[in-house]
Amino acid sequence: MIGVAEAMKLGETLGINPTKLASIVNTSTGRCWSSDTCNPYPGIVETAPASRGYSGGFGADLMLKDLGLAVDAARGAKQPVFMGALAQQLYQSMSQQGLGGLDFSGIIKLYAKH
Repeated sequence: MIGVAEAMKLGETLGINPTKLASIVNTSTGRCWSSDTCNPYPGIVETAPASRGYSGGFGADLMLKDLGLAVDAARGAKQPVFMGALAQQLYQSMSQQGLGGLDFSGIIKLYAKH
C-alpha cells in the first residue's frame, strides 16, 4: 500500500493524471490489490476507502499493531525485516498525526505537501 501511495503521489506531482497512472499500473507488472481494488488515491476506485474520505476498511492503527507484531517476531527470530520496520515507522507517524482511525490506505496523506 505504501508503494502504491508513493507512486500515485509522485505521478500527481509530476503532472500525470491519476486515473491514467492507475490505468498504466493496473495493466503492467505494478498491478496488485493495493492498486486495482483499494487504490489510495481518491476517485480511482469508487468502492475503496479513499473515495469515502478513508473511512471504513482496515484502520491504520490496526496495521501499526500488526506490523509491530511482525517486527517483534522477526526480531525474536533474528531475521531482518527492513521494509517491515520502515512500514511500521510510517504507520507510527500516521498514528501520531491523529490519522490512525483512517483506513490504512490513508498513508498517502503522509506524502501531501505541507
